Amino acid sequence: MRAIKVLIVDDQALVRAGFRMILEAQPDLEVVGEAGDGSAAIDAVRTLRPDVVLMDIRMPGVDGIEATRRLTEAGAQSRIVILTTYDLDEYVFDALAAGASGFLLKHVPPEELVRGVRVAASGEALLAPSITKRLIEEFARQRAPVRAGTDLKTLTDRELEVLRLLGRGLSNPEIARELQVGEATVKTHVAHVLDKLELRDRVQAVIFAYEIGLIKPGAA
Repeated sequence: MRAIKVLIVDDQALVRAGFRMILEAQPDLEVVGEAGDGSAAIDAVRTLRPDVVLMDIRMPGVDGIEATRRLTEAGAQSRIVILTTYDLDEYVFDALAAGASGFLLKHVPPEELVRGVRVAASGEALLAPSITKRLIEEFARQRAPVRAGTDLKTLTDRELEVLRLLGRGLSNPEIARELQVGEATVKTHVAHVLDKLELRDRVQAVIFAYEIGLIKPGAA
């Protein structure tokens, strides 16, 4: 099996060295490069084509949010994971909206860092959906829906329901129980929703559900 290629982006060399040491101790992970700012990260992604980018937010010059936005707009296939000190960092929502696939706290235990990289590489939501939902709700309260009136006619009734449940922060097993169907069926519905709405992953689907007003902050 091919090793998961990881790019570490942080303006602190000590942080990069620590992450490298943890990740390279795993046989299925390979650190292919490091970058100290967003501009260098963009160049590294284009050259090295990593599977996962661990991206710090606050860096000199081009920050992590702008780097994420540029990479997403350029069609980069790398999964971008935001590194932050606080789980409700005011910039994390903007990073997710810019195309990041999730976020990790810098002080997570080594095993959680390793797990996070593996989960991101697999294409699943990085953290527990409830955590991502909590963060999105916090900042969605301050934002009016920006895609109100979006045409959802391409979705079937069941796919619309799946989108609504994704927006509530439910995992695939939870959606399966809610709809009384198998997890494989849920995965198929999620894939169709992402494809039809041209969304990168389920984190983007949660954001989308808030932006079109399908889910209201604080909804059960």
